[in-house]
Amino acid sequence: MKKWLVFILWSSFVYGQIQEPVIWETSVISDTIKNIYTIRLKANIEKNWHLYSQFSDPNGAIPTEFKFKKNKKYRLIGRVNETESTVAYDEVFEMDLSYFTQKAIFTQKIEIFDTNLNKIEAEVNYQACDDKLCIFRNENFYITLDGSNFFNNQTIDNRSKDLSSSLKLNLKNTSFINKTQNEEGIYSYFNVFILGFIGGLLALLTPCVFPMIPLTVSFFLKKSISSKRGVFNALTYTFFIVLIYCLLSLPFHFIDSLDPEFLNSLATNIYVNIIFFLVFVLFAFSFFGFYEITLPTTWGNKSDQASAINGIIGIFFMALTLAIVSFSCTGPILGSLLAGSITADGGATQLSFGMLGFGVALGLPFGLFALFPNTLNVIPKSGSWMSTVKVVLGFLELALALKFLSNADLVANWGLLKREVFLVIWILITLSLTLYLFGLFRFPHDSKVQKSKTQYSFAFLSLIITSYLFFGLVSKENTLKLISGFPPPEFYSLRAIKSDCPLGLECYKDYELGIQKAVEQQKPILLDFTGWACVNCRKMEENVWSDPEVYPILRDKFIIISLYVDDRKILDEKDQFDFQLPNGRIKRINTVGKKWATFQTINFNTASQPFYVQITSDGTLLNSPIQYTGSEDFKNWLETGLYNYKPLIKANYIKL
Repeated sequence: MKKWLVFILWSSFVYGQIQEPVIWETSVISDTIKNIYTIRLKANIEKNWHLYSQFSDPNGAIPTEFKFKKNKKYRLIGRVNETESTVAYDEVFEMDLSYFTQKAIFTQKIEIFDTNLNKIEAEVNYQACDDKLCIFRNENFYITLDGSNFFNNQTIDNRSKDLSSSLKLNLKNTSFINKTQNEEGIYSYFNVFILGFIGGLLALLTPCVFPMIPLTVSFFLKKSISSKRGVFNALTYTFFIVLIYCLLSLPFHFIDSLDPEFLNSLATNIYVNIIFFLVFVLFAFSFFGFYEITLPTTWGNKSDQASAINGIIGIFFMALTLAIVSFSCTGPILGSLLAGSITADGGATQLSFGMLGFGVALGLPFGLFALFPNTLNVIPKSGSWMSTVKVVLGFLELALALKFLSNADLVANWGLLKREVFLVIWILITLSLTLYLFGLFRFPHDSKVQKSKTQYSFAFLSLIITSYLFFGLVSKENTLKLISGFPPPEFYSLRAIKSDCPLGLECYKDYELGIQKAVEQQKPILLDFTGWACVNCRKMEENVWSDPEVYPILRDKFIIISLYVDDRKILDEKDQFDFQLPNGRIKRINTVGKKWATFQTINFNTASQPFYVQITSDGTLLNSPIQYTGSEDFKNWLETGLYNYKPLIKANYIKL
């Protein structure tokens, strides 16, 4: 397999402070024929960099692509033409590719139907590489027929500036923002580390990894010149296993640094969640034994050949070989970890902690058994029980797959997976797992094995989980707190509901409308930055907001403004605008969710949810913002804000 996939991942991480290697210029030429114009786009390319042609082989670098926004006021004449490119062998992609050096000129002819048309909107997607790095860019640009233009990394129009400024609040008591209560962040990192560690332990029990433990440890101990050297090599092997899995998360840190909202947008994207759903179903059936998902054999062969090198480098490639050949078992678990971490609030950082936990669990046995080789005799022998473990993991993958389909359904508001439908499918999955563990059916590739007491114990556990889900389905009360956040919220139900707000509370999904109500009722505001696909938001609502001591405070003392940062509802054309990020890049604010996500970032310097702010109608902060927390802490936080609010009302400090 070509080395370019690894090259791209690594270069995406290290590319951070380098200047843009491709600078674009545009101009417009009026042809002799009336209403015919030629748009000219010139790419100035830095020395040693390549910009790839539109017609370059897509199996290598990504070809340059132009997209013009559809408009009835003009039509495109033909396709985008380009100057002559160079066709040569590319060392990075190991194939012949078509690319430009120094400069490239692209032209597109258009015919104007409306002489009042003054702006044409388009975007260019491209990849550029040198001998060390590759970058990917998506540039929006606008061209007026008089030739003036601006790219998204240069400026925005005055209207967009005004709408961007309107999102900025005139906050008072801003010192509270620097004291944001985010203790949960530490614990969430620890939690995701533990989840990754558990995933690594599960991967150890699979037939791809488990048999490798005694073989590898014995190899190090027997082939080394001394027992101390053998232990050192085994521990080095363990370290490299951990390092390899940690390195997999590095590109996501680069993405996160470019746009803090990117991972959140990715996690709540309808199509991304559908892709995750399909991939997880694919993983599940691979665990059921219908087929096997593996990385290209050439990767494993090349890594195995490199492992013959003596010393630390050879040990590194031995660890890399393990990661590659065990992918058919570890890949689905890693996929679960990747998807779960991206949807979590910590984004790339949480993913790194999860990968660290996974690598530690996977590598730890190799080091421990090297230190205590006699314990190798007590580990169970490889056998058909590992196939049962894989099937159980397959059912878990199916359950997780449904969560991602539910995310897409919630964000798009299709109404396909209401809470009851979701729970029925989960019940069918856990019931099938129960029947499988009791031995009532087998998959085609299962071997006939005698059922053990351990397997029957897990069968009864699965039956208990099925019963728990069933009683949670038929009960009218919130009895599924142990899995809160995973099923759709209670108000997303087939049953008749009074409100589309959590727990039937009164809330407002528009900031200005909520402000009006706060003025009318002379109450403080609880700003609730949330999301349809936010697991921790559902946990807070179902476990904390529902607390008998918290619920009355929310119901009677506050005006709740719930702003959904993943709401895909399109804004009116007059409300859409371009927002310039601190790094100079520009994003289009065209949905309700993008508006509130930007609103949160501008005013509170964070892009995570849930995020709660106590504020007055005139922008006075009453307490430090808070994130995911327990009932007692949340109750105390609310009461502190109310205590700080009373003297402001008495002194007529708040302008009503």
